[in-house]
Amino acid sequence: MDACSQQWVHDSKVALRDAETDYFRVSSWIYWRDFLVSTVLAYTAASVYLTAESWSVYQVVAFPIAVFWLYRAGSLVHEVAHLGEHEMRAYKVAWNLIAGVLMLAPSPFFSGHHRDHHTHRLYGTKQDPEYIVNCFRRGNWSSILAYSLLVLAFPIIVTARFVLTPLTFLHPRLRTFVLTRCSSLMMNPHYVRRVSAADRRRITAVEILTCIRATLIPALVLLGINHWTRIPMLYSLGISVLLLNQLRLLADHHFESDGTKMTASEHLHDSCNFTGRDFFTWLLYPFSIRFHALHHLFPSLPYHNLRAADQYLMQTLPVESPYRDLQQSSWFAVARKTLARKPQTTPS
Repeated sequence: MDACSQQWVHDSKVALRDAETDYFRVSSWIYWRDFLVSTVLAYTAASVYLTAESWSVYQVVAFPIAVFWLYRAGSLVHEVAHLGEHEMRAYKVAWNLIAGVLMLAPSPFFSGHHRDHHTHRLYGTKQDPEYIVNCFRRGNWSSILAYSLLVLAFPIIVTARFVLTPLTFLHPRLRTFVLTRCSSLMMNPHYVRRVSAADRRRITAVEILTCIRATLIPALVLLGINHWTRIPMLYSLGISVLLLNQLRLLADHHFESDGTKMTASEHLHDSCNFTGRDFFTWLLYPFSIRFHALHHLFPSLPYHNLRAADQYLMQTLPVESPYRDLQQSSWFAVARKTLARKPQTTPS
């Protein structure tokens, strides 16, 4: 692709960085507010759901409320992943202890593969951990069904992985295999994580706590403290949150890559900013992450400034700027194409 077709990416970056408003400034109180409100409401509703009489009005009403707020609280792992190493350390620790560990989704199991997803080295290739079409064949409903079954089994797989954590220390090679192939909360079998010494320390620290949390789920049932129904109830919460996340992934991008590396312009044109206010777009994209293409253009841009930054660019950039082509009307318009469209093939 020629330089002219790439120029708009540079122009968009310059426009936002030269703006009078500092859109890159993190508002810590917004991070804390969204985190605390989401977790308090999530755990309150989940407690009602888990303790109320079976099929009572309280339980039936509490379930969707719990799923909604658990999804929002869990989604903040994305913001934890994009904070700088020395930025808001207390927040990152608090999120992991209060949300990540309890939900069996600590940030060290997300941050590594998510950052790889953003790199031009992996984005859109077969190794891209979050390029969802790497997990099934588009337009092939038997493949999509197999992927759906994997999604249904995923909460069980994740729980077992953490329960079996002590066994991973039996041999160095086994430990390395688990860290590189079984320590990322994604489903692409082609992805192999690069693990540094610092990654090992972060993973191990949070892994032990999550192992205890995961082990307590069946242990409390075996000890007679919790009724056996607690396990399927927790599964219902977990799989519902996971399904919302998988639905979102169907429309984060257009998934038009043929498996080879993409240019910066192609990368961004493969991503979506959602401008619609329909129910599914509102539900699946909390905290303004519906401006996903803008997020890929500026990964360090705080989520609470995405909407304002998008408005600024739309007002500032020329009418012919390709940035305007990133806007999409709704989640459904993109998601249905992801499932139905046949994959592209690399020209011979």
